[in-house]
Amino acid sequence: MNDSIAGQVLLAAPDQQLVDGVLARQPRALAKAITLAESTRRDHQARAEQVLAALLPHTGKAIRVGISGAPGAGKSTFIEVLGLHLIECGHRVAVLAVDPSSTLSGGSILGDKTRMEKLSTHPNAFIRP
Repeated sequence: MNDSIAGQVLLAAPDQQLVDGVLARQPRALAKAITLAESTRRDHQARAEQVLAALLPHTGKAIRVGISGAPGAGKSTFIEVLGLHLIECGHRVAVLAVDPSSTLSGGSILGDKTRMEKLSTHPNAFIRP
């Protein structure tokens, strides 16, 4: 086998474009990749596995942090302050926040962009709408 292609994932053109978009830090591509990964459709799950396999070698030293607390405890405020601090330290931030306990929507977005105004507009931050 040719060493230059060993271990590479061969993707259909639309999925390769999605991978390329994520690697180019395009928010729309990242949102589409997340939607694909969250989908319960079998065809989406198969595509998501391939997309994630293609992205895995590029993940570097990403760190995941979980934040939980009672309603009104200040989670959104904390996320914004922490996110802006991390950006000031030279990092990029992604916020994928869901509140599954919400009685209003049955799973509303926690800390919507209106509560994280500065973070949501920063070019080194991504907030999953």
